[in-house]
Amino acid sequence: MSESDLVIRACQGDEIAWESQVRQHQEAVFRLAYLLLGDADEAEDVAQETFIRAFRALDRFDASRPLRPWLLRIATNLAHNRRRAVGRYLAAVRRFFLADPEGIPETGDAGLHKTDAQALWQAVRRLSQADQEVIYLRYFLELSEAEMAAALDVAAGTVKSRLHRALQRLRALVEQEYPALREAYEG
Repeated sequence: MSESDLVIRACQGDEIAWESQVRQHQEAVFRLAYLLLGDADEAEDVAQETFIRAFRALDRFDASRPLRPWLLRIATNLAHNRRRAVGRYLAAVRRFFLADPEGIPETGDAGLHKTDAQALWQAVRRLSQADQEVIYLRYFLELSEAEMAAALDVAAGTVKSRLHRALQRLRALVEQEYPALREAYEG
């Protein structure tokens, strides 16, 4: 059964059809919320609220369109609202504690990759919220440009330019403040 058929059935009250869609998309929704918020509990709350709101608005959804970008847009909006509610000060404190630059270095190749991944994630989190979003959608959730455009509710050309500018800013940040990360991939 196609996704649009399942959405139509869910609109008609078929709980199994909706549960099927939730199972199919819950990981992507949670991952995006986690990437945007940096806290698993908050991300879980946002993911649950995303599916509740989506279900309530399902009758207004165009079933001929893919469901995933719509769900990701809802999750993004909810995550933004949550971050604004907490306030800039608490977000800065949370980022400070999550950053842990004095982490214990691991040995071996796997440890090096984990350290690189953590440094890269810290660098991305230093970018603006808009830059983080496009990088997360493209590289962490592996969405196509069309899916990103739908999730962000912008034109495909806008997605390309935002992603290009975000990557430029990330490269500059890595070169300036994370030279070991740059050298690991050049050498």
